[in-house]
Amino acid sequence: MTLGFKRIHPDAVLPSYAHPSDAGMDIRSVADVVVPRGGRALVPTGLVAIIPPMYEIQVRPRSGLALRHGVTVLNTPGTIDSGYRGEIGVILANFGDADFQVNKGDKVAQLVFAPVVQPEIAETDTVDETDRGAGGFGSTGA
Repeated sequence: MTLGFKRIHPDAVLPSYAHPSDAGMDIRSVADVVVPRGGRALVPTGLVAIIPPMYEIQVRPRSGLALRHGVTVLNTPGTIDSGYRGEIGVILANFGDADFQVNKGDKVAQLVFAPVVQPEIAETDTVDETDRGAGGFGSTGA
């Protein structure tokens, strides 16, 4: 299967896998952007993806940016639907102690290509019982 990308900016770099077995491909910025401490910014990539029907691209953070700078993708994982044909933008949030400088060419996120399953939606009058039941936030003691 091929996943196509169109460069809409002269400095755009096609996403790439750092290692042959990686799930995520790195995507880079085409602009210098400051993500203010405690704030967020939209980082342009200069790329449009041509995603086949019933697939998506998930936009996920890079662990090194999170660990070293407190910078993450805000709506993780972000979803790029197969029908979207605009520029891929990465919303970075800075939870670190200082402004974070993104430079043109920096890796800012990773993209994971995944199949989409759309179940048939039906209303029901009953809910089956399980061992967990309605136990949610903190129900396991953590």
